[in-house]
Formats: sequence, C-alpha cells, structure tokens
Amino acid sequence: MIVAPFGRFTEGRVPDPGIARLFTRENRWQARLDVEAALALAEADAGVIPRESARAIAHTARIEKLDLRRVLAATAEASHPLVPLIEEFARAVGSQHGGWVHWGATTQNITQTADVLVLRDAHHAILRLLGRVLRSAGKLADEAAALPMAGRTHSQHAVPVTFGFKAAVWIDALVAHADRLERLDDRLFCVLMGGAAGTFASFGDAGREIEAGVARRLGLHPMRVPSRSVNDGIVELVLVLAQLAGTIGKIGKDVYALMQPEFAEAFEPVPEGTVGSSTMPHKRNPQLALDMMTMSSELRALAAPALESMLHDQEANGAMTALLEDVSASAAVLAGDMLARLDVVLAGLELDPDRMRANIRLSEGMIGSESIMLALGERVGRQEAHDVVFEVAQAAATSDVPFLELLLQDPVVSANFTLDELRELLDPSRYLGLSTQIARELAGLAVTTADRLEARPVPSLP
Repeated sequence: MIVAPFGRFTEGRVPDPGIARLFTRENRWQARLDVEAALALAEADAGVIPRESARAIAHTARIEKLDLRRVLAATAEASHPLVPLIEEFARAVGSQHGGWVHWGATTQNITQTADVLVLRDAHHAILRLLGRVLRSAGKLADEAAALPMAGRTHSQHAVPVTFGFKAAVWIDALVAHADRLERLDDRLFCVLMGGAAGTFASFGDAGREIEAGVARRLGLHPMRVPSRSVNDGIVELVLVLAQLAGTIGKIGKDVYALMQPEFAEAFEPVPEGTVGSSTMPHKRNPQLALDMMTMSSELRALAAPALESMLHDQEANGAMTALLEDVSASAAVLAGDMLARLDVVLAGLELDPDRMRANIRLSEGMIGSESIMLALGERVGRQEAHDVVFEVAQAAATSDVPFLELLLQDPVVSANFTLDELRELLDPSRYLGLSTQIARELAGLAVTTADRLEARPVPSLP
C-alpha cells in the first residue's frame, strides 16, 4: 500500500508533486505493457519469435486497447498480479500473434522492470523538486547571509551564527542527497530479464542479446546477473530517500522550534484565513513543518523493510519482491510530498531580525564567552582563561549581576582589557566567524546544483 498524505490539512496549500499518479494501477499496467512490447521486439531481432508477431504485440501494447474490467475480474479470481493482464493483452493482440506474448519471461521479469520504469519517472520528479527546493534555499541563504542570530547546541546558546549559515547547513545536506540520487542511475535503472531463475534458460543462447535489446528499447541497463533476488539498486533508492527524509525532518523541526513564541525568529508562510486552532483564535500553528516531521518519520521507517526485502531465500521469494514493490512506491510518494512542502516553507519563510537580536541579548553577553576566553588566553594561557571566564559566567548565571560587570570586577580580566575592549569582544556581530562567507558559498552551490538537476532530460522510452 502506498503511504500518502490523504486528508492532511495542508494539502490545499501545497502544489501536487504528481508522484502518486505515477503509481496508479493504470500507469503501472501501461509500464508492464511497455516491457512486454520491448521483449517481443527484442526476441524478434534475435530470431526467437516472428517479426510480424512482435510488431502486432508492440502495436497493441496500449492500455486503452484492453478491457480493464475483464482484467480486474480475472485478477480477483486468479489471485495473480500479472497473468490476467497478459491473457487480456494476448486476446487483444489476436489469435494469430497473441500466442507469442510474454514468450520465455517470468512474472517478475515484467513487473520489476516495469516498476523500474515508474521509479525512473519518480526519480526524475524528485530531482526536479529538489532543484526547486535548493533554489529557494539558496535565495534564503544569500539574503540572510549576514543576519546574526543565536547559535544553539544542546538547545542552549552556543556562539552567534547567521540565519544564512543555518540555511547553508540545510543546503549542504540537500546537495549531498541530490548527488546520491544522481549516482544511483547505473544500479537502479536496470532491466530484469533472465527468465525464471536468471539463467536465460527459456531464451536459449539468445538470452543476453534479448536482454540487451529490451534494455536498449526501454533506456535501461542490463544486469551482470539477472537474478530475481538481486534488488539492491531499488533498496538503495529507498535508503537514500530515507536519508533525504531525515534532512527534511530536521529542517521541519528547526522551523517548528523557531516558530515557538519563546523564539519567534522564523515562521512558515500562513495564508490569510488559515485556522490554527478550533478553540484558540490567536494560535499560528506550524502545519507544513509538522507534515514534514510526520512524513519524515514514515519514510525513515521504510528503510528497515527495504533492507528486509534483500533476504530472498535461494533464487527468489515473492514475499520479498512484493514487500519492496510497496516500500519503494511509498518512499517515492512521501519524498515528493515532503519536498513540495519544504519548497513552500523555504520560499515563503518569514524572518524576524529584531527578535533574533533580542534573543541574542537574553544571556546578557554570555553568548560571547568564547570570544573573551580566546582573547584572554592569548595573554594568560588558554586553560587559565577558560577557568576565569567559566567562574564569571557561572556567577552571572546565578545572580542578578550582568556578565560584563562581573568581567570588569575580575582582577585577571580587568588587568588585560578595558571596558570598550570587552564590549567589542562581546559584540555578536563581530564573532560570526565565516558564517556569512559560508552562507554565500552554499547559496551559489544551491543554484548551480539546481541548474544541473533541472537540466536533466525527461526520461522517456527511446
């Protein structure tokens, strides 16, 4: 069963990525017919079946030429995923040539190869969506490259960063996932055409020639060993999508936290009229971020059954095949739905610079303790400087005396710095490291990666 966000309350706000439609029964059946047509033509080239029969099969391989009600009724009766479709297809081809339909192939040869065709379309759509997301993220990183905010580790103030740097972290992970997805081509887009056990026995000496012909006609790759138990390319796709889900879930979690009134630094776009709560009119609840977090959990949970599907016993196990078929479809649909939401969030994210500056000031300068420690360490040594600043910071945290005032009272600090020097060292805008530079570098990388992804050709049958 394909996991999809049916009924989620954000659906009307997010463009349909169109991936769920790829996995409709009709589209998958058409892909199976495409494989059957390629098989017949390749077999005719190899002299295994008559040329005129192959042409008739290829000409008839359109789902609109079949009686789908007959197929559905026969499927319920036969309890088989492919035979009723093949029988109806052979009937439509006609008695003269229909007997050559599905010659020498086993069910998984057709269903898995067809699934790979559908996954290829989904893979392309996901990369295009990822390109749009990276373009939005790049714009955000560039515009907020120098916008200071509190960096947080273990949910506590760490050192100042910029919001552009935060976006750069997101971009770095997303670009890595794009690279992983692109490198899947050779292992994922493979034709499975080895017959019942992968030995080409039913095709005779023409096995490799037929496999190559089917692959060429479908724009896929041959397999080194066309065994029905070799499924690591599809499993790898699910695992990469699970990693992508982890990053999107992290971004959703970041936005979710930043929307809290205690932070109030960034907000996902909320169209006018959106209702946050049925009973509390003031609420501006995160919706897209919550969707992303929920879907991330759902997709990441698919990694385990994907790995489980590799445990074929002997040459094939239909349970493992069916498991991966469902898991890979669900993972692709969820990935598309998450990316569509992420693009809306990043393209419309509302930032509050004033609140970011106010939050930096919450610790009354202690967010600059590292800056003070390092400057003092150059004069008295790092360890002594750490001990001095640590004691002052702990005193400030447990009293009403400001950090700067306690620094001035400390004999080691006051002997080395004036008030103006301390104020400069505690200025968060002077302790951003390379945040701005990194943000702009990653903004550029986001754009160039988006350009590359969006330039990829649309997959189609040659």
